[in-house]
Amino acid sequence: MSAADRAAAHTPLTTGVAGGAPALPPPAAGFRWTAESWGPMLRCVPLEAIAQHGFTSRQLALRPGESGTDRWAMAAASVGCAAPRLARVRQVHGAEVRVVRRDNLDAPAPDADAVITATPGLAVTVVAADCVPILIADPATGAVAAIHAGWRGTCARVAGATVAALTREFAVDPARLVAAIGPSIGACCYDVGDDLLRAFDEAGHSSIERAAWFSRDAAGRLRLDLWRANADQLVHAGLAPDAVHVCGLCTRTHVGVLSRIARKATGPAAWPPSSPRPERHAASFR
Repeated sequence: MSAADRAAAHTPLTTGVAGGAPALPPPAAGFRWTAESWGPMLRCVPLEAIAQHGFTSRQLALRPGESGTDRWAMAAASVGCAAPRLARVRQVHGAEVRVVRRDNLDAPAPDADAVITATPGLAVTVVAADCVPILIADPATGAVAAIHAGWRGTCARVAGATVAALTREFAVDPARLVAAIGPSIGACCYDVGDDLLRAFDEAGHSSIERAAWFSRDAAGRLRLDLWRANADQLVHAGLAPDAVHVCGLCTRTHVGVLSRIARKATGPAAWPPSSPRPERHAASFR
């Protein structure tokens, strides 16, 4: 299936209120809403050219501890995958990366906050609330990744660790990768304490980085920009700046569409094969 066919397979949605549903907030350029059987899904247009993917809304309630439910089946179907082929992790707010292959898909989910694969037919997923879900795909090898990056994972450089794992395991060239940063709490709303600033300092993040990621509002409250921090870390890992796409939707600002209660978001999924090269799939489900 071509990129154009994949895009055409999903009905586009416009922002606004329809049929009593909450208004869909307009995302940044390069993202679009599509209509799925269960509700609206957010997709990144540049990533869509190489991988089926999506970020789900609160209309599809997914929970970290459950599996085999109709909700997970619907989420998987939205990115062209079967639910049993979704590889998951037990997220612990760190920087460990799970490498998934056909022979270890059914192993118990390990403690990790990123999942990668290059095996046709497999999918990788993470669950997030206010934390940042990141989807990555490589147009050359077909490798994909799902990342869950809260402040601790961001401080631990989970995005960079994931790119390093893709390079090590699948000979990926980071300069070819395309990344989409999905809905999460934005710097507009993420009030933090000085202890987080100290944690980033102690983790070795430079004063220039800390100045770019932390700021104070007019009332003197310290705020953390997780979007900027993770985008910077991806670029530092080798991605081209124009290949890192940020949707710009805050889960606290848009609670009616993007629930921020700790439960429902997943990251990228892998792809089933098709000729002459594998068709790729990536998804993030809230």
